[in-house]
Amino acid sequence: MIEFKTIAYKDLQEIQSLQPEGWSNIIQDIEFYINHSFCNPVKAIVNEQIAGIGTSIIFNHTAWIAHIIVGRDYRNKGIGGQIVHYLLETLRNNSIETCSLIATELGKPVYLKAGYSTVSEYLFFEREKPRINCRVSNNLHTFKEKYRSQIYELDKKISGEDRVKLLNGYLEHSILYVDNDQVSGYYIPGIKEGLIFAETPEAGLELMKLKYEKTNRAVLPSENTVACEFLRQHGFVQTAAKGTRMIVGKELNWKPEMIYSRIGGNLG
Repeated sequence: MIEFKTIAYKDLQEIQSLQPEGWSNIIQDIEFYINHSFCNPVKAIVNEQIAGIGTSIIFNHTAWIAHIIVGRDYRNKGIGGQIVHYLLETLRNNSIETCSLIATELGKPVYLKAGYSTVSEYLFFEREKPRINCRVSNNLHTFKEKYRSQIYELDKKISGEDRVKLLNGYLEHSILYVDNDQVSGYYIPGIKEGLIFAETPEAGLELMKLKYEKTNRAVLPSENTVACEFLRQHGFVQTAAKGTRMIVGKELNWKPEMIYSRIGGNLG
């Protein structure tokens, strides 16, 4: 019998033991979920032990589920599927129309069984050391309050979601590509891997130059062939890793070709 409860700070030490190999530190993400009201981190309890965890992240009528992790001793018992089912039922009860996720190869069968379908693949790139030494464009500017609404609109256009709740606390540290007082791209270093959205290749590539002066790892949708080629030209090599973006519910009108760097495995 599984019991679901909300994750609290006192659970973090026990949850640390669920850390999957090759993943970034899950505790930092769980703390983020605990601290933000639009997130719903839950633990699956079996025999008074945390057998697994999962989280839903809600943006008005759309959502993501993330960090579906089952402890090694509890795998192959259907617990992952039950966590997904619980989260999806909660979302449906809150009138969520669309729920996305990025699946590992291990998790894909669970999500397919839950009704998810594939919409895109994320490609992973790495290089040994920084090699970019490019002139910074005069169109790159630090954040100004007058551009806030433009960033929100651009984000909605590209993501297909209303993510003001997520972006609000990070915009002050963003770098913008501005042409004729119009924002056509932005880079937010503070959100996980460093989000870059841009509606033109010029804006996207200039922001990539800035980010990858010092960063040796990149993940982005396969549809953005311009960004993939930029990475290859600057010493990056595609790895065997791959993430599958999946969706259940109403189709999402998003634009993967305008994503020049993802947020992370929990938010695309």
